[in-house]
Amino acid sequence: MKNVAVIGAGSWGTALAMVLADNDYTVRLWAHKEVQIKEINEAHTNEKYLPGVTLPTNVIGYSSLSETLNGISTMILAVPTKAIREVLGKIRETQTEPITIVHVSKGIEPETFKRVSEVIKEEMPLHLLKDVVVLSGPSHAEEVSRRQPTTVTVACENMQAAEEIQDMFINGNLRVYTNPDVVGVEIGGALKNIIALAAGITDGLGYGDNAKAALITRGLAEIARLGVAMGANSLTFAGLTGIGDLIVTCTSVHSRNWRAGNLLGKGHSLDEVLENMGMVVEGVRTTKAAYQLAKKMNVSMPITNALYDVLFNNKDPKEAVDSLMARGKTHEIEDLASILAKE
Repeated sequence: MKNVAVIGAGSWGTALAMVLADNDYTVRLWAHKEVQIKEINEAHTNEKYLPGVTLPTNVIGYSSLSETLNGISTMILAVPTKAIREVLGKIRETQTEPITIVHVSKGIEPETFKRVSEVIKEEMPLHLLKDVVVLSGPSHAEEVSRRQPTTVTVACENMQAAEEIQDMFINGNLRVYTNPDVVGVEIGGALKNIIALAAGITDGLGYGDNAKAALITRGLAEIARLGVAMGANSLTFAGLTGIGDLIVTCTSVHSRNWRAGNLLGKGHSLDEVLENMGMVVEGVRTTKAAYQLAKKMNVSMPITNALYDVLFNNKDPKEAVDSLMARGKTHEIEDLASILAKE
């Protein structure tokens, strides 16, 4: 069996480790908590993140980054976006051979507005980095870990590297496509969490399917508007990492962002919601970054602006929805045409 490393033993990192194990890889799964490593190696479970799931025996827990990466040529980076710089800094201290990094995190860094692949390239010296590949798409870890049919996309400027990662992951349960549009794949994956938070709020307020359909549709327009302004291909947002990821994240109880928004819509404060979730809600951090970036680039993102006010300015969720409904008249086709015209 070939060795591969997964850095981050949360729900998604563990689910992807299972896919690789099914594909006859010996998977070194890194976590920073010894108790979690002991559970993975002795009980073959990771109950906090994937309750009721049994891990293959060729998923092996590690607590040392240097041991995890020793002799490894491909690493799956599955830590929250806010931890990426810290983890890469530790890897940089011990890594001596070049490595391909496949990142599966979905977010934008506030203040710098960097996408995750840009952060990786900034933190890792050129002589230690072969390629950066993005894996994204409509994929709940809970379903992947139970081997339910799922489809994702891998994106890289080097299509040979993308195809190599495609071969690593593809099997009868996980279908993998390739896409050269790294910007579009990353922006779609990051910004859909904003819309999912908003969708959860509308459900928490008791609004129906009409409101959610409108939110998803207009949310996609916002995502594409900012993505195209950043250099993405507009067609990417019609695919798995655009509308596909948006649908699954806005409509499923598996979605942390939807669940967080749902609690906000029911009247809980942001602090209460984050404490209740017990896991990272990437959409909160991404909302701040997207709000700041849209202002800087002069891109219209009314849903993002309204959510920002709810999260960071204590605006009442119902008032935020009402303000969106009361916006001035516009023409849908002209709005979409303006997005395409910027390509």
